Amino acid sequence: MYEAVIAELNHLDGPELLAPLVSDVFCGNIALVSSFGAESAVLLHMAASIDRSLPVITLDTGKLFSETIAYRAQLSALLGLTDLRVVTPQSDVLRALDGAGSLHRRDPDRCCQIRKVLPLENTLTGFKAWISGRKRYHGGLRADVAMLEETDGRLKIDPLARFTRQQIEAYLDRYDLPRHPLLEKGYLSIGCAPCTVACGSADNPRAGRWSGLSKMECGIHRSPIAAHNSASSAA
Repeated sequence: MYEAVIAELNHLDGPELLAPLVSDVFCGNIALVSSFGAESAVLLHMAASIDRSLPVITLDTGKLFSETIAYRAQLSALLGLTDLRVVTPQSDVLRALDGAGSLHRRDPDRCCQIRKVLPLENTLTGFKAWISGRKRYHGGLRADVAMLEETDGRLKIDPLARFTRQQIEAYLDRYDLPRHPLLEKGYLSIGCAPCTVACGSADNPRAGRWSGLSKMECGIHRSPIAAHNSASSAA
Protein backbone atom coordinates (compact mmCIF):
# COMPACT_ATOMS: atom_id res chain seq x y z
CA MET A 1 0.00 0.00 0.00
CA TYR A 2 2.82 2.41 0.87
CA GLU A 3 5.53 1.12 -1.44
CA ALA A 4 5.73 4.37 -3.41
CA VAL A 5 6.11 6.49 -0.26
CA ILE A 6 8.81 4.20 1.08
CA ALA A 7 10.73 4.21 -2.20
CA GLU A 8 10.57 8.01 -2.45
CA LEU A 9 11.51 8.95 1.11
CA ASN A 10 13.51 6.07 2.58
CA HIS A 11 16.83 7.85 2.01
CA LEU A 12 15.87 10.73 4.31
CA ASP A 13 16.38 11.10 8.06
CA GLY A 14 15.15 13.24 10.91
CA PRO A 15 13.11 16.37 10.12
CA GLU A 16 13.72 15.97 6.38
CA LEU A 17 11.82 12.69 6.55
CA LEU A 18 9.18 13.93 8.97
CA ALA A 19 8.21 17.15 7.21
CA PRO A 20 6.62 15.73 4.04
CA LEU A 21 4.92 12.92 5.95
CA VAL A 22 3.44 15.14 8.66
CA SER A 23 2.55 18.16 6.53
CA ASP A 24 1.58 16.50 3.27
CA VAL A 25 1.38 12.73 2.74
CA PHE A 26 -0.40 11.85 6.01
CA CYS A 27 -1.60 15.28 7.15
CA GLY A 28 -4.32 14.68 9.74
CA ASN A 29 -3.75 10.92 9.74
CA ILE A 30 -0.45 10.56 11.56
CA ALA A 31 0.58 10.46 15.22
CA LEU A 32 3.85 10.40 17.14
CA VAL A 33 4.23 7.84 19.93
CA SER A 34 6.63 8.89 22.69
CA SER A 35 7.68 7.43 26.02
CA PHE A 36 9.11 10.76 27.21
CA GLY A 37 12.19 8.74 28.03
CA ALA A 38 15.91 9.32 27.94
CA GLU A 39 16.18 10.54 24.33
CA SER A 40 12.58 11.49 23.56
CA ALA A 41 13.22 15.23 23.48
CA VAL A 42 14.98 14.97 20.13
CA LEU A 43 12.10 13.49 18.15
CA LEU A 44 9.51 15.59 19.99
CA HIS A 45 11.45 18.76 19.18
CA MET A 46 11.73 17.80 15.51
CA ALA A 47 8.01 17.12 15.28
CA ALA A 48 6.98 20.25 17.17
CA SER A 49 9.17 22.33 14.87
CA ILE A 50 7.06 21.06 11.98
CA ASP A 51 3.60 21.01 13.56
CA ARG A 52 2.87 21.54 17.26
CA SER A 53 -0.65 20.21 16.74
CA LEU A 54 0.60 16.78 15.67
CA PRO A 55 -1.06 14.21 17.95
CA VAL A 56 1.49 12.92 20.46
CA ILE A 57 0.47 9.66 22.11
CA THR A 58 2.13 8.57 25.32
CA LEU A 59 1.35 5.51 27.41
CA ASP A 60 0.89 5.99 31.14
CA THR A 61 0.97 2.43 32.37
CA GLY A 62 0.33 3.32 35.98
CA LYS A 63 3.88 2.15 36.72
CA LEU A 64 5.90 5.13 35.47
CA PHE A 65 8.60 6.93 37.44
CA SER A 66 7.34 10.18 38.93
CA GLU A 67 10.31 11.81 37.18
CA THR A 68 8.95 10.70 33.81
CA ILE A 69 5.55 12.23 34.52
CA ALA A 70 7.20 15.51 35.54
CA TYR A 71 9.45 15.43 32.48
CA ARG A 72 6.42 14.88 30.24
CA ALA A 73 4.81 18.02 31.61
CA GLN A 74 8.05 19.98 31.27
CA LEU A 75 8.71 18.99 27.66
CA SER A 76 5.10 19.39 26.57
CA ALA A 77 5.03 22.94 27.87
CA LEU A 78 8.47 23.82 26.51
CA LEU A 79 7.68 22.53 23.00
CA GLY A 80 4.13 23.87 22.97
CA LEU A 81 2.50 20.52 22.19
CA THR A 82 -1.21 21.13 21.69
CA ASP A 83 -2.49 17.56 21.24
CA LEU A 84 -0.87 15.39 23.89
CA ARG A 85 -2.86 12.20 24.44
CA VAL A 86 -2.03 10.35 27.66
CA VAL A 87 -3.32 6.81 27.23
CA THR A 88 -3.97 4.54 30.20
CA PRO A 89 -4.91 0.84 30.42
CA GLN A 90 -8.58 -0.08 30.61
CA SER A 91 -9.59 -0.19 34.27
CA ASP A 92 -11.74 -3.29 33.84
CA VAL A 93 -8.85 -5.17 32.25
CA LEU A 94 -6.54 -4.18 35.10
CA ARG A 95 -9.08 -5.30 37.69
CA ALA A 96 -9.53 -8.66 35.96
CA LEU A 97 -5.90 -9.45 35.15
CA ASP A 98 -3.77 -7.39 37.52
CA GLY A 99 -5.89 -6.44 40.48
CA ALA A 100 -2.93 -6.55 42.88
CA GLY A 101 -0.64 -4.66 40.49
CA SER A 102 1.98 -7.43 40.61
CA LEU A 103 1.55 -9.02 37.18
CA HIS A 104 4.92 -7.63 36.09
CA ARG A 105 6.60 -10.01 38.54
CA ARG A 106 4.76 -13.12 37.34
CA ASP A 107 4.30 -12.45 33.64
CA PRO A 108 6.00 -9.29 32.35
CA ASP A 109 4.98 -9.96 28.74
CA ARG A 110 1.32 -10.06 29.62
CA CYS A 111 1.71 -7.01 31.83
CA CYS A 112 3.11 -5.09 28.87
CA GLN A 113 0.27 -6.31 26.67
CA ILE A 114 -2.49 -4.98 28.88
CA ARG A 115 -0.70 -1.81 29.98
CA LYS A 116 0.97 -0.81 26.70
CA VAL A 117 0.30 -2.89 23.59
CA LEU A 118 -3.49 -3.03 23.61
CA PRO A 119 -4.06 0.58 24.78
CA LEU A 120 -1.76 1.82 22.02
CA GLU A 121 -3.43 -0.21 19.31
CA ASN A 122 -6.84 1.09 20.38
CA THR A 123 -5.55 4.67 20.29
CA LEU A 124 -3.94 4.27 16.86
CA THR A 125 -7.26 3.23 15.34
CA GLY A 126 -8.02 5.62 12.50
CA PHE A 127 -4.43 6.73 11.93
CA LYS A 128 -2.71 5.71 8.71
CA ALA A 129 0.83 6.25 10.01
CA TRP A 130 2.73 6.55 13.27
CA ILE A 131 6.16 7.77 14.29
CA SER A 132 8.45 6.14 16.83
CA GLY A 133 11.92 6.89 18.14
CA ARG A 134 13.78 3.61 17.70
CA LYS A 135 17.47 3.74 16.85
CA ARG A 136 19.74 1.06 15.44
CA TYR A 137 22.58 1.81 17.84
CA HIS A 138 20.41 0.56 20.70
CA GLY A 139 21.15 -2.93 19.40
CA GLY A 140 19.16 -6.08 20.06
CA LEU A 141 15.98 -6.28 18.02
CA ARG A 142 16.51 -2.64 17.00
CA ALA A 143 19.80 -3.18 15.20
CA ASP A 144 18.13 -3.34 11.79
CA VAL A 145 15.20 -0.96 12.30
CA ALA A 146 13.77 0.27 9.00
CA MET A 147 13.18 3.97 8.42
CA LEU A 148 9.81 3.20 6.89
CA GLU A 149 7.84 -0.02 7.04
CA GLU A 150 4.24 -1.07 6.61
CA THR A 151 2.81 -2.90 9.61
CA ASP A 152 -0.79 -4.07 9.77
CA GLY A 153 -1.96 -1.55 7.21
CA ARG A 154 -0.15 1.45 8.73
CA LEU A 155 3.15 3.05 7.86
CA LYS A 156 5.56 3.00 10.79
CA ILE A 157 8.16 5.76 10.66
CA ASP A 158 11.47 5.79 12.54
CA PRO A 159 13.20 9.05 11.57
CA LEU A 160 16.09 8.49 14.01
CA ALA A 161 16.86 4.90 13.05
CA ARG A 162 20.20 5.77 11.48
CA PHE A 163 21.17 8.41 14.06
CA THR A 164 24.19 7.69 16.26
CA ARG A 165 24.43 8.37 19.96
CA GLN A 166 26.76 11.27 19.15
CA GLN A 167 24.15 12.80 16.83
CA ILE A 168 21.47 12.51 19.50
CA GLU A 169 23.68 14.20 22.09
CA ALA A 170 24.67 16.91 19.63
CA TYR A 171 21.03 17.66 18.84
CA LEU A 172 20.12 17.91 22.53
CA ASP A 173 23.01 20.31 23.05
CA ARG A 174 22.32 22.38 19.91
CA TYR A 175 18.75 23.14 20.97
CA ASP A 176 19.48 23.19 24.71
CA LEU A 177 16.85 20.56 25.37
CA PRO A 178 16.39 19.34 28.95
CA ARG A 179 17.51 15.81 29.76
CA HIS A 180 15.35 13.31 31.59
CA PRO A 181 16.15 13.76 35.31
CA LEU A 182 16.91 10.05 35.78
CA LEU A 183 19.87 10.20 33.39
CA GLU A 184 22.05 11.75 36.07
CA LYS A 185 21.16 8.81 38.31
CA GLY A 186 22.50 6.29 35.81
CA TYR A 187 19.34 5.33 33.92
CA LEU A 188 20.26 5.30 30.22
CA SER A 189 16.92 3.86 29.12
CA ILE A 190 13.75 4.50 31.07
CA GLY A 191 10.56 2.46 31.13
CA CYS A 192 8.26 1.43 33.97
CA ALA A 193 9.71 1.83 37.45
CA PRO A 194 9.41 -1.81 38.62
CA CYS A 195 11.13 -3.14 35.49
CA THR A 196 13.93 -0.61 35.01
CA VAL A 197 17.24 -0.39 36.85
CA ALA A 198 20.04 2.16 36.70
CA CYS A 199 22.56 0.74 34.28
CA GLY A 200 23.48 0.66 30.63
CA SER A 201 26.37 1.72 28.44
CA ALA A 202 27.01 3.51 25.17
CA ASP A 203 27.00 0.12 23.43
CA ASN A 204 23.94 -1.18 25.25
CA PRO A 205 21.84 1.69 26.62
CA ARG A 206 18.81 -0.57 27.14
CA ALA A 207 20.61 -2.95 29.49
CA GLY A 208 18.58 -1.71 32.44
CA ARG A 209 15.25 -2.69 30.91
CA TRP A 210 13.87 -5.96 32.32
CA SER A 211 17.27 -6.63 33.85
CA GLY A 212 17.90 -10.32 34.50
CA LEU A 213 15.27 -11.43 31.98
CA SER A 214 15.55 -12.46 28.35
CA LYS A 215 12.82 -9.91 27.55
CA MET A 216 14.07 -7.07 25.34
CA GLU A 217 10.94 -5.27 24.14
CA CYS A 218 7.53 -4.39 25.58
CA GLY A 219 5.73 -5.59 22.45
CA ILE A 220 4.44 -2.41 20.83
CA HIS A 221 7.02 -2.84 18.08
CA ARG A 222 5.77 -6.30 17.21
CA SER A 223 2.59 -6.78 15.24
CA PRO A 224 -0.28 -5.20 17.23
CA ILE A 225 -2.68 -7.72 15.71
CA ALA A 226 -0.51 -10.63 16.84
CA ALA A 227 -0.21 -9.13 20.31
CA HIS A 228 -3.97 -8.64 20.52
CA ASN A 229 -4.60 -12.23 19.50
CA SER A 230 -2.04 -13.43 22.03
CA ALA A 231 -3.67 -11.47 24.84
CA SER A 232 -7.14 -12.64 23.83
CA SER A 233 -6.13 -16.29 23.76
CA ALA A 234 -4.42 -15.96 27.15
CA ALA A 235 -7.47 -14.41 28.80
